[in-house]
Amino acid sequence: MKIIHVADLHLDSKIESSLSPEQTRERRLEMLETFSRMVAYAEEQKVSVILISGDLFDKPHIRKSARRRVFEEIVQHPDIDFLYLKGNHGKNDFLSDIPEEELPKNLRMFEEEWTTYEYGNIVISGREITEENVKTMSVNLILDESKFNIVTLHGQEPGYVGRDRTHSIQLSQFKGKFIDYLALGHVHSYKFGRLDERGVCCYPGCLEGRNFHECGEKGFVLLDIDEDSWQLDAAFVPFASRQFCEFEV
Repeated sequence: MKIIHVADLHLDSKIESSLSPEQTRERRLEMLETFSRMVAYAEEQKVSVILISGDLFDKPHIRKSARRRVFEEIVQHPDIDFLYLKGNHGKNDFLSDIPEEELPKNLRMFEEEWTTYEYGNIVISGREITEENVKTMSVNLILDESKFNIVTLHGQEPGYVGRDRTHSIQLSQFKGKFIDYLALGHVHSYKFGRLDERGVCCYPGCLEGRNFHECGEKGFVLLDIDEDSWQLDAAFVPFASRQFCEFEV
């Protein structure tokens, strides 16, 4: 089974601090086009799930054209499940004025309590972090040791010094929980490491850099899971249309 893990797309972001108005308009369009290219890539690679670990959009007020573009991509790809964790920028998101009965069946949400979606022996669980659950969110996470368990959360590392701060995730709380892949969002640079003896944890970074605070390669992580052996191949896929770079002279 193949899964794309992506986060912090910040579509329709203002991105006005580093760019001219004309460049801003061009960059906004490029970011939407990159989302569409990613979905096309998923279809080509026979990806079953696109897991969005927070901040699909950047702000509560989203242009209708941007919202429609994303909604149509989801509707036009019914064979791909879009699992959506809102994150700290998604509290008023592109779904807010769409009646529940009109939501596409392949768009599946995570709530403030643990929500789980099963794909045979592969189980994907996630939870929105709030003031009320941040200190105890791992307590009632019950996972089946005999399954391949993916858990998604959106929050910063302890000691994170970025400008956009949100709730911290204490990774120690999730050790020994039978997690095979902890899919994180919020940190805009790719980071991959071990969680415990069984599992790994990963920030895929943002899909596109928006300014010179987000230099370097940007993209997503492609997971390829052997459903018989549980062998996991997790590869970072550079995918941005442009790259911000700094050079000292």
